[in-house]
Amino acid sequence: MSDPVGKLPSELDQLPDRDTEETAEWAASLDAVAQAAGTRRAEYLLRRTLQHAEAAGLALPKLLETDYVNTIPTSAEPEFPGDEAMEAKITAWNRWNAAAMVTRGSKYGVGGHIATFASAAWLYETGFQHFFRGKEADGSGDQLYIQGHASPGIYARAFLDGRISEQQLDNFRQESGGNGLPSYPHPRRLPWLWEFPTVSMGLGPLSAIYQARFNRYLQNRNIKDTANSHVWAFLGDGEMDEPESTAALALASREQLDNLTFVINCNLQRLDGPVRANFRVVQELEAQFRGAGWNVIKTLWGSAWDELFQLDTTGALVRRLREVPDAQFQTYATRDVAYIRQHFFGANAELVALGALLSDAKIAECFHTSRGGHEPRKVYAAYKAALEHKGAPTVILAQTVKGYTLGAGFESKNANHQMKKLTIDEFKSMRDKLDLPIPDSAFADGQVPYGHPGANSPEVQYLSERRAALGGPAPARKVHHVALPAPAERSFAPLLKGSGKQEMATTMAFVRLVKDLMRDKETGKRWVPIVPDEARTFGMESLFPSAGIYSPLGQTYEPVDRDQLMYYKEAKDGQILNEGITEAGAMADFIAACTSYATHGEPMIPFYIFYSMFGWQRTADQMWQLADQLGKGFIVGATAGRTTLTGEGLQHADGHSHLIASTNPASLNYDPAFAYEIAVIVKDGLRRMYGETPEDVFYYLTVYNEPKVQPAMPEGVEEGILKGLYRFNQASDLENAPAADAAKIQLMASGTAIHWILEAQALLAADWNVAADVWSATSWGELRRDALECDEALLRGEVRTPYVTRALEGAQGPVLAVSDWMRQVPDQISQWVEQDYTSLGTDGFGLSDTREGARRHFGVDAQSIVVAALAQLARRGEVPASAVKEARERYGL
Repeated sequence: MSDPVGKLPSELDQLPDRDTEETAEWAASLDAVAQAAGTRRAEYLLRRTLQHAEAAGLALPKLLETDYVNTIPTSAEPEFPGDEAMEAKITAWNRWNAAAMVTRGSKYGVGGHIATFASAAWLYETGFQHFFRGKEADGSGDQLYIQGHASPGIYARAFLDGRISEQQLDNFRQESGGNGLPSYPHPRRLPWLWEFPTVSMGLGPLSAIYQARFNRYLQNRNIKDTANSHVWAFLGDGEMDEPESTAALALASREQLDNLTFVINCNLQRLDGPVRANFRVVQELEAQFRGAGWNVIKTLWGSAWDELFQLDTTGALVRRLREVPDAQFQTYATRDVAYIRQHFFGANAELVALGALLSDAKIAECFHTSRGGHEPRKVYAAYKAALEHKGAPTVILAQTVKGYTLGAGFESKNANHQMKKLTIDEFKSMRDKLDLPIPDSAFADGQVPYGHPGANSPEVQYLSERRAALGGPAPARKVHHVALPAPAERSFAPLLKGSGKQEMATTMAFVRLVKDLMRDKETGKRWVPIVPDEARTFGMESLFPSAGIYSPLGQTYEPVDRDQLMYYKEAKDGQILNEGITEAGAMADFIAACTSYATHGEPMIPFYIFYSMFGWQRTADQMWQLADQLGKGFIVGATAGRTTLTGEGLQHADGHSHLIASTNPASLNYDPAFAYEIAVIVKDGLRRMYGETPEDVFYYLTVYNEPKVQPAMPEGVEEGILKGLYRFNQASDLENAPAADAAKIQLMASGTAIHWILEAQALLAADWNVAADVWSATSWGELRRDALECDEALLRGEVRTPYVTRALEGAQGPVLAVSDWMRQVPDQISQWVEQDYTSLGTDGFGLSDTREGARRHFGVDAQSIVVAALAQLARRGEVPASAVKEARERYGL
């Protein structure tokens, strides 16, 4: 018999029922409850049964949502181990100074945020007093991802513990004069305090997941014991709308990262208003995280609600909380009790009866201020439960009031994100509410004072003792520099001597070099290859069986290619991070590895290789995060250029990543043409990033998938390779060299374009008696960086000549620069070239074609270069103007 229309078969329809009579009895029991006690009672029993089954470990689908109540009831809260009154005093000082700092700065127009920390103060303070491990304890301590807009509160606490001065507080967001404080967590600006940049929203949660994962990677590879390191990420409920915020939730649960806790401050407001005006963001987030396999702890209601829940014998209150949308609840927080009685308790007779049992003061307390995120006992219970939960990461959904304690003008107001200051009267009201000993006379000059109980006060002593017990100050960033020895020369030798008659793409040259470096006895284990699921594209499959692909589970299956030499090998101590199709995830991996030298005192050497089009263009924001976090490593844009990736077309053809990369001051960008150039660049990169005097830079190298014979390195070119330009050969070196009085031109190229100008050099000599010298421009960006530094020095009265000017000094004829990039890339250096300068490039959209067809289309093939060179010389009167037309016709352009 077929199913009724509209009824889909379920999983249960496909399983044999071994005892239909028992099944019928369960169903009948449920029907009886529904008829006798009502459907609500039946629903309640089903939910409790499913919760019990889940807790018992039965293999049932999880409930994605639970009631809108605290996960940990008051009766189950553990004993609070601290002095709650003392911690309240400390929190009050932090609240005051955070608000004072932003308000005092507002007269300079520098802005700042007050309301976020006001809502989250106890979420941070409870962690600082009882959970967050510092850098002076065994291991690496905890990793704290602080919500960017809460930074004033962290500065205020550092002021209380003596790490920041009052002058620095007054220089909040005013760094240019020195001794200032950056707006948000910026390690590059304040490297002793901040560890992780987080304010580019969505990148904090993503990076926190991969940091926790990298901690396990170090542990499983026996490089660093990170068993006691816990990653805490503090986030906003509005921030969870960013796709990066939730992009890796499944990874965290799949790899059972119970060393990770998200604390989401659910004040129900984003920047302009409610997060989910017509819905409930807490319930939405619970479903999202539970569905992804996370342990979810809801800390929603303060202790004032206990009486209400005890009086709720019918479940009417819980049902009402489940149906009221966030925007309406925000309104309750700002309205009087009469409004709440009418609009909340007036929803049905059961609630009216419940409301009649409550005083106006109790209703006001519950709806205006009593939230779980404002009570240290409830926050402590959530944090403790998170640390004790094993086998999955935990998210704590803590409900708060945005702008809490700042007064009625701030609390729960839509505009409070943009409100930058309090009036003197509002500060006095706040002082009274927080019970701070600040006299009216302190406001005599019309400016709010900072407050400090004194270095020897009970508050500071308590704070210092708690931090000492937990391993020192937090947040804090400490670097114990460990210089890595230079790898053995034999690793670089094969690339330096060339490939003989064998053709080899520079992508393969780089992979071959790294494979040899990974065998180095001293530093080989520190290499971290990272690839977003195209290792075979880049010729990296040979690393699979030797280095292994990292998996915390090892290999639980027999790979289909196990009988092959380069089989797909996963291992718990695997070295390769093969991330799947996620450039953002791979970059987060890279950042964690790049900064391991500071986070864990273990320098790692990551290289992240990707289709060049899918690197900077997709994840440039993370490249800035990497720079801010002072990361070190090699980013490799493979299959680079707009014409080398045959057939792929517009969205795969990268002609601009070097332009984007050039905007990042920490990125050293190279476009090597030959294998030996790669060897020289990587060797020097290891010295600059991991040597005795390390620099806070990272490298971007572009490599190509076009096989070419790789020449041996000429003598004396190392300096030019590193600075960005050297003469590869001269026209006089050619077998059929032009006459001595021939017109002269300088051809300059980077990357694969070197081969086009070498062919053009031969054509110019053979067909037009033009002498062209060939220059390899390994880095347009480094040439420009050096020239800009010379310009800056000149403003200080110091005369310095840019390297590119010196390198080309005396070179005869004009300069023609060619690359597989947009013309803006080589044009970066034009103003410092004294010769006539022009360029060819691949401006416009990419297209599907052969390499030859694409290069002819963009006018960068050898014949097009010859025509452009003749045109330059004709303008100077050094060849007949007719030569240009003749060349176009001869070459079919």
